[in-house]
Amino acid sequence: MATKSHSRSSSSHSTSSRSGGKKSSRRKYSPSAGSDVKREMHEFKRGKLKSGRSGKTVKSRKQAIAIGLSEARRKGKKVPAKKSSGSSSNRKAA
Repeated sequence: MATKSHSRSSSSHSTSSRSGGKKSSRRKYSPSAGSDVKREMHEFKRGKLKSGRSGKTVKSRKQAIAIGLSEARRKGKKVPAKKSSGSSSNRKAA
C-alpha cells in the first residue's frame, strides 16, 4: 500500500488580524433597542407580526428583526444606520 501525503496550502487563519483596527468598547445597540427587537420576534414566532402598509404576515426571521430595529430608530434609540444595498452602485448605465 502506498501512503499518500496530504499537503494543504499553508493559509494562515489569524483571528486577531480580522478586526483591522482598535476595537471600541461602546455598545452599538442600546439595551432598549434589543427589547424592541425581542418584542417583534415574539410576535413573529406567534404568527402575529404584520408588515407595513400591506399588512401581510411576516414569514422571515430577518424581516422581523429589521422591523424591530426600524421601530427602535423611529423612537430615537441608539441603533447603527442601515447598511446601504450594494446593488444600486453595481448597476451599469445602459
